[in-house]
Amino acid sequence: MPAKKEDNLEKEKLLAEIERLKKELKKRKKYGLVWEEKPEEVAEMCKEKLPVLKEVKSKEIITDPDKPVNLLIEGDNYHALSVLNYTHEKKIDVIYIDPPYNKGNMNVRDFIYNDNIVDEEDPYRHSKWLSFMQNRLMLAKNLLKNTGLIYISIDDTEMANLKLLMDEIFTEQNFLATLIWRGMHTVRNSSKDFNHNTEYVLVYAKNLNSLIESGKKETYLRVEKDKTANYPYDDRDRKGPYKLDPLHARNYYTPFEYTFSNGTTWRAPEGRYPAYSKETLEEKDKNNEIIFTGDKIKKKDGIEIVYKGREPQMRRYLKDVQEGIPPDTLLQSEEVGFNKDGTTLLREMFRSKVFDQPKPVNLIKYVLSIKNKKFDYKNSVILDFMAGSGTTGHAVLELNKEDKGNRKFILCTNNENNICTNVCYPRIEKVINGYKNSKGEKVEGLGGNLKYFKTDFVDAEPTDKNKKKLTEQATEMLCIREGTFELFLEQNRFNIFKSNSHYTGIIFDQLAIPEFKKAIKDIKGKFSVYVFSLGDDTFDEEFEDIKQKVKLSPIPEAILRVYRRIFK
Repeated sequence: MPAKKEDNLEKEKLLAEIERLKKELKKRKKYGLVWEEKPEEVAEMCKEKLPVLKEVKSKEIITDPDKPVNLLIEGDNYHALSVLNYTHEKKIDVIYIDPPYNKGNMNVRDFIYNDNIVDEEDPYRHSKWLSFMQNRLMLAKNLLKNTGLIYISIDDTEMANLKLLMDEIFTEQNFLATLIWRGMHTVRNSSKDFNHNTEYVLVYAKNLNSLIESGKKETYLRVEKDKTANYPYDDRDRKGPYKLDPLHARNYYTPFEYTFSNGTTWRAPEGRYPAYSKETLEEKDKNNEIIFTGDKIKKKDGIEIVYKGREPQMRRYLKDVQEGIPPDTLLQSEEVGFNKDGTTLLREMFRSKVFDQPKPVNLIKYVLSIKNKKFDYKNSVILDFMAGSGTTGHAVLELNKEDKGNRKFILCTNNENNICTNVCYPRIEKVINGYKNSKGEKVEGLGGNLKYFKTDFVDAEPTDKNKKKLTEQATEMLCIREGTFELFLEQNRFNIFKSNSHYTGIIFDQLAIPEFKKAIKDIKGKFSVYVFSLGDDTFDEEFEDIKQKVKLSPIPEAILRVYRRIFK
């Protein structure tokens, strides 16, 4: 072939390749995050090994069988989230996580990727962090109910990146707020520029439209205030009991002067600020909810008194407090605490320093107290898959004690530096059973139940042998999925677990189906029945005569179906 013809062919190939690359570039993202994705070993591992859970019975804590069972999973959170994608898909009400802030600090081992500490000089530092977060947030999103909320603590280091990542995964339309709080109490004179003493909590909904009440246009999120306050007055006007609140506070709105409809002009006293906006004062004035000197009000017993205070005050109704108020995005330190409060509490519990900068319990209690009429927040299921020292579990147990709730928590953490076995688990045990503080004083336990699991693995190759092994190793996963932890009947070829009137049957050999049916014949209650099958057969015909009593699923296919989706 002549050289000129060869050159023309080569030129045509190059032009074709250029056109192909142009088309490829047009497809690529033009707005948002673009980063060098770094393969993660724990995720790649799942192509060869499938995660399962094994219970550590010696660490079980049961103080009241009638209370909810909480879960602690020891293992990489990617593997734990993978298992939860089978056991808890669309079952979680609230997720709270406190991920590594990626400060690049070698001394505190802030962020580890593929078993290596990511330091400040790593050119792929932010890419590795984004890959790490994306892998887990994608799995976590599947777990949330449509009415679910996710809260993520973060600081300036990755705040901007995290916001864009969350906009990509949860969509910008589901962004609710950025909560700001003062994590550091002290001023550090050693700071090179600013004292970076604030941290953030990003808040997203799984599906904002699911939180909107019928006939309304806006999301309705509320948080209770003044839970223990006294409401001594009642004007018998169907608005119910109320108390009197000042119109000023220590630090809220920019000072302004306001004239009420009766001609009274009001301004916050020196050193104080308006507690309400002009619009709120106008609304309350219009509704006759502002009290002035000389006004008559009634106590609950019907006795009428004259208000003699110099400052006008607002009627704060009990019904409004019970319903709650819109959460502020600027959180008050008096309400949520500082990081040092978390450190002090752990030191009291363990009599030594066991963890750096745990979040204050009150911060987690605050976000878990934010409610919406579309979900029952007192009976919510809460997940923290970066549990660390176990603050989220501690907060849930305290909230349940305070308002007689039945919240359940799921905590996931690895055991790096024995954080799970030496800090997280002992902390939850102390909160449940009680402990002695650093002064030797007894702190009463809050009660509760806990089951402890560790991640394990089964070969992923789809052989008959591996399918049978996965079925044998999946008992704990099935019990978690169904919430049936009490062993009711154990046989060679099938097991039955129960919780109240709900039962889970696991049949390891299809030839045992007649024996299983005979065993459950006289048991009242519903059964979720998992039958071992090398394929996808649920054996409907064999259960035709009791089909109203049982819900059938093939195993391990039911599990493999989920794993094929998330590990593709």
